[in-house]
Amino acid sequence: MTILQKLEELGSHQGGIITTKDAARLGISRAMLSNLYLHGQLERIARGQYILPNGMEDELLSIALRSSKIIFSHETALYLHGLSDRTPFVHSVTAPSNCVPNNNIQDICKVYYIKPDLFEMGRVVEKSPAGNLIPVYDIDRTICDVVRSRNKLGTETFLFAVKAYAKSKNKNLNTLGNYAKQLRITNVIHRYLEVLL
Repeated sequence: MTILQKLEELGSHQGGIITTKDAARLGISRAMLSNLYLHGQLERIARGQYILPNGMEDELLSIALRSSKIIFSHETALYLHGLSDRTPFVHSVTAPSNCVPNNNIQDICKVYYIKPDLFEMGRVVEKSPAGNLIPVYDIDRTICDVVRSRNKLGTETFLFAVKAYAKSKNKNLNTLGNYAKQLRITNVIHRYLEVLL
């Protein structure tokens, strides 16, 4: 099996993305990857990430593979759950407050921070628009985050999301209440949703 065949097989398990870390496990060095890139046999999509020239980049998967300490949230989660009528220009992620994401995430994402003990609350794995599994907050946690950050989101985005959530068949009001209690926004959640439900 040639190096390119190995890389193609490797990429097929990760939405077409080949990381230097995974390539190293197959005995393919960074120097080999750089050489393939220089000869047009690989395309670099981010530091330490490549795809084959005929591959399609899944931007969300690429971001997710850069750190295990980020979860898609806010505007990006709204989009993934169908609670927004627009694709975000900049993706939003949440990280625990004791773990600052590296610069290549901060440069392309809006990063929100949360106490470490609340970071995993509501984390699920959903499919990206390209069909790859990525970490995102569930619909109920997303609405809590949107309510908490309503002054940063813009009135139109916020109101559309809250109305769409109220109509959604996927909402779970018990889960929402539990999250709101832990995030200490119970009264605010009630104020916005009691009119709609």
